[in-house]
Amino acid sequence: MRRRDFILTVAGAALWSRTAKGQQASPVVGVLEVGTSGIRSKDFFAPAQARLAEMGFVEGRNLTIEFRGADFQQERLVGLASDLVQRRVAAIVTMGGPPTGAAKAATKSIPIIFRTGFDPVGSGYVDSLNRPGGNVTGVFILNPELISKRLEVLHELVPSAKGIAFFYTQTGDATERGYYSEIQKGAEKLLGVNLLLLSASRVDELEQIFAKAESEGAGAILVNDHPVFAAEGGKLITGLAARYKIPTMYPGRFYVGAGGLISYGSDSKEANRQLGDLVGRVLKGEKPENLPVQQVTRLELIINAKTAKSLGLTIPLPLLGLAEVIE
Repeated sequence: MRRRDFILTVAGAALWSRTAKGQQASPVVGVLEVGTSGIRSKDFFAPAQARLAEMGFVEGRNLTIEFRGADFQQERLVGLASDLVQRRVAAIVTMGGPPTGAAKAATKSIPIIFRTGFDPVGSGYVDSLNRPGGNVTGVFILNPELISKRLEVLHELVPSAKGIAFFYTQTGDATERGYYSEIQKGAEKLLGVNLLLLSASRVDELEQIFAKAESEGAGAILVNDHPVFAAEGGKLITGLAARYKIPTMYPGRFYVGAGGLISYGSDSKEANRQLGDLVGRVLKGEKPENLPVQQVTRLELIINAKTAKSLGLTIPLPLLGLAEVIE
């Protein structure tokens, strides 16, 4: 072979090698949720993406993120999870209990990283928090423990309320239903409050349960953590609470920013950064079975002073000392 031909052959091989590497498919991460995928979903997931970028995974450069939303129809989750499996994604991120159950039923090999308020062990997602086993791990936001605390804080803010409505969504999780029953008994025994359990599985049912709460004489409302209640960025449910003039406690800060009265819950930004960290570690090759479930330890109590005033409520000094108050 002549020297010139040899040089061209080597140069061509090098160019082909670089081109092939450049064309290698970026890992695809699927995000599965009960609600509607859209701008809010991407904004909510932004802290996870920021953490992924810090770990070297940048969307549009060497990472693709695909959102799948069930539009509040839980029965669609199984099909959406199967679609992600067929897409051969590198990992499935599940936002909540029902998406986690659907993804777990769809695959035993693709890593699943959840963000959920359900008890991961009691719900059967993992074997234990420290040693998850299988292909599932994630972030636990301690929602079961916080429901009782939210009830106590709400009772302190509205001590005249002898009946409190608890808004939740039926998910089919047996451990969740049992826990709500225990909270109901504890509310009566410890606070002398009658807790009325009202379920809404779709956004168009929200007004119905507000009307039911009012007709049953509820003096306050406690809202559980579920995408149905977070619809329209929380503006729908906070607007209904304002119209019905019922003091309402929410699970997260953004409801208060949308005009809600009070929230107590995990720092969602911290939870989502932890979520992004776990996804990044999986993309780098670590196995979910060896990644302990993370628990969010930072909690926030937020009160909207303007909303409290509109409801004729005086914020007790102990709560003022603990809360972040916004106008």
